[in-house]
Amino acid sequence: MAQPNLLRLGVNIDHVATVRNARGGAVPDPVRAAKLAEDAGADGITAHLREDRRHIGDEDIERLMDALSVPLNFEMAATPEMQEIALRHKPHAVCIVPEKREERTTEGGLEVAREENHLAHYIAPLRDAGCRVSIFIAADQKQIEAAARIGAQVIELHTGAYCDAHAEGDFDARDRELDRLREMSTFAHGLGLEVHAGHGLTYDTVQPVAAFPEVMELNIGHFLIGEAIFLGLTPAIAEMRRLMDEARG
Repeated sequence: MAQPNLLRLGVNIDHVATVRNARGGAVPDPVRAAKLAEDAGADGITAHLREDRRHIGDEDIERLMDALSVPLNFEMAATPEMQEIALRHKPHAVCIVPEKREERTTEGGLEVAREENHLAHYIAPLRDAGCRVSIFIAADQKQIEAAARIGAQVIELHTGAYCDAHAEGDFDARDRELDRLREMSTFAHGLGLEVHAGHGLTYDTVQPVAAFPEVMELNIGHFLIGEAIFLGLTPAIAEMRRLMDEARG
């Protein structure tokens, strides 16, 4: 486990299940991947149980709850079905994410400001059950303020636009997005929110975000599972951990 003053790494194991489901059967096993990630230095495991069960399945969540000794971050849409599942399992954290286009802001995070009343009532039982509630949002002041008002304890800032601009070689746009992430991390921290970040982060893009002192956790999945094809999961995670720690310095 990371020391309290260090940046935490949450490893998302969804796409191990994507590979499994492409053929059916039981392999590769996302729970095995989660245990390997834990041994490699992950401070938590993230799994998104989608309404369409595209990758992670209900049984995976049950097995993860039984198998893990690090916290599970349960990503979910704000639906009655997912609330019921979360309340049954009571994971360490739940992260409310958009799944439908109409639930998203233009930047890709959850549209909180427009659904403030609904989301406030939705997350209250989850908080009462002892789950830390996180909201996956764009680095937008209006959305951050709404997340604070509804009672979320954590926000996870969507880093996709920053990572996309870097991949496309549009470095002016990349730097603008990075500045926005930096500014909104500071703003959210000032409201008393714990700040996490994730989406699209790679070895090439992680360090500038990891250097933000307000960011307490990065959640990274797709890239690490892709790198594991070439390097193995343990070395892939170890390199990400090294880069994060180096950036935090």
